[in-house]
Amino acid sequence: MTRFVVFLAVFLAALLAPMAMAAPAQARTSTARTSTTPTGNDISYPQCGGSYPSGQSFAIVGVNGGKASNFNSCFGSEWSWAQTSKGGTSQAPAQLYINTGNPGDVLAQYNVTDWPTTSIIADPYGTCSGTWTDDRPCAWEYGYERAKADISFFNSATQTPAGGKWWLDIETANSWTSDLAKNQASLEGMVYALQQGSAAVGIYSSSGSWSSLFGPVVASSPLYSLNEWRPGAKTLTRAQSNCSLAPFEGNGAVVITQYVSTNLDYDYSCA
Repeated sequence: MTRFVVFLAVFLAALLAPMAMAAPAQARTSTARTSTTPTGNDISYPQCGGSYPSGQSFAIVGVNGGKASNFNSCFGSEWSWAQTSKGGTSQAPAQLYINTGNPGDVLAQYNVTDWPTTSIIADPYGTCSGTWTDDRPCAWEYGYERAKADISFFNSATQTPAGGKWWLDIETANSWTSDLAKNQASLEGMVYALQQGSAAVGIYSSSGSWSSLFGPVVASSPLYSLNEWRPGAKTLTRAQSNCSLAPFEGNGAVVITQYVSTNLDYDYSCA
């Protein structure tokens, strides 16, 4: 009887050992992301050459290489990564963001070669004319032409027509004038081009950047009703709380918030 008990104990120990070893691996898998709450990631040119996140519910990929006048060199592979998003939120699984700006007051100093010299489409502020003209018509035209270039880049890289959700990345680190009305015009030109391309448009910015670059926006502006993607959090809990922030303008709504964890940008869907 004693030998049988010993044998039974050894047998059960051998049977249960693999199960005990499996637990840490399962725990690592479940904590690969910061929470079981469905979240997304946004990536762009800084992630070129590195590994991409995994398990994201939705993805937002940068079209540009840090400025409105250039492009993300690894956009193709990052857009392919975005297609692996799992879903599970109200957000589109694969979205885009583009850089914005208005270098109108540094044209001669930095030889801004992509500044428009004429209007190629009817401009709500008048006609853009002159090589170094820094006014609202040319600011609007600049935004329009940069967004059209982004659309052409996307079409060429993906062999698909533009559409879906495009976010306007608004940061003070980009080139802006001190004239808030001209900055608004540049952004409105981008919105017009994207909406012409059947894209839904939103804005990514902090309250400080928005107020310092644009100031109050009138209700008739196409910027007035855009939904928002808000940065600034360092935890998921704080990102969730940021969903209740008041929008920049009267008819907007905060629908995504961003937080940074382990050197990755994570995004929470508020809607």
